Amino acid sequence: MQNNSNKNMKSCLRALTYILILFLITSCSSTAPEKNTKELPTYRIGYMICNSEKETLDRFLPFTKYLSEKMNVNFEMSAIDTINFTKEVENLDFTHTNSLLYIMLKRFNGVDILAAEKKGSLGYLSKGVIVTKKDSDINSIQDLKGKTMIFGPMLAPTGFMSQVDVMQQAGFDPEQDLAFYTIPSGSFKHEKVIYGVMFDKYDAGALPIDDIEVMHAAGRIDQSDFKIVAEAEPIPYCNFGVTQRIDEAFAEKFKKTILAITEDDTVEINGERVKVLETALVQGFRDITDADFDIVREMAKRTNMPPYQKF
Repeated sequence: MQNNSNKNMKSCLRALTYILILFLITSCSSTAPEKNTKELPTYRIGYMICNSEKETLDRFLPFTKYLSEKMNVNFEMSAIDTINFTKEVENLDFTHTNSLLYIMLKRFNGVDILAAEKKGSLGYLSKGVIVTKKDSDINSIQDLKGKTMIFGPMLAPTGFMSQVDVMQQAGFDPEQDLAFYTIPSGSFKHEKVIYGVMFDKYDAGALPIDDIEVMHAAGRIDQSDFKIVAEAEPIPYCNFGVTQRIDEAFAEKFKKTILAITEDDTVEINGERVKVLETALVQGFRDITDADFDIVREMAKRTNMPPYQKF
């Protein structure tokens, strides 16, 4: 009787052992793919908010996913406001900013340039313009005396700094000679500039030429309804940089990858294949050196802008 009981116990133990082994094998096989994905190195790209946080994330999600697949790593994206970028840069691996932010990050945080973004009629360059309605009696910078004006964001090199520079070089002091000027709040600030002029809220507006081209192409404005009364010299605009956290070999791989992207390259987002460059609203990227930004540095010095401002 006791022998039978021992035999039954041994049989139960063997059965439990088989079940446990089977469970462990099944568990390991089902979690293996997830483990491999998590083991990929992760890097963070900070994208400067151009119009709004949502618009920036929507634009660059396909681009970021494409880079992840192409380079076999995990890229995470963050949309960062211009005024917060210097606070966040120490937590970033790569940066996507305008040229003024780049020279600030280069000076204070050691960010190195990788490539410049190309879009619009000037390619990798942009220029700030001052516009009025075509039937306005303002035809020159001097005609702005006693008028009202709306500028783009203060850290937008071709939405504020460029226009201040061209005014000052013409002997015009916007602080003293304009009756009033303002900078819009909230999202889509450059668009608010052109609409502010269109609807006669301000006599003149300052914005990048490529924003006018984009809005005209999208049918939101008719470019012929406006006239340019002053324009600044073209300067580099949006670009990718790399922080000191990244070694040179991987930075070079990142650079080669983005320079090689073509208009036909696609990536799958939510079951749909989308074009990487088209969604990001760019035409491509080109090689550029830090010396190409010296023109921006000189403009910042003339206008008392960061990183050279004197209080």
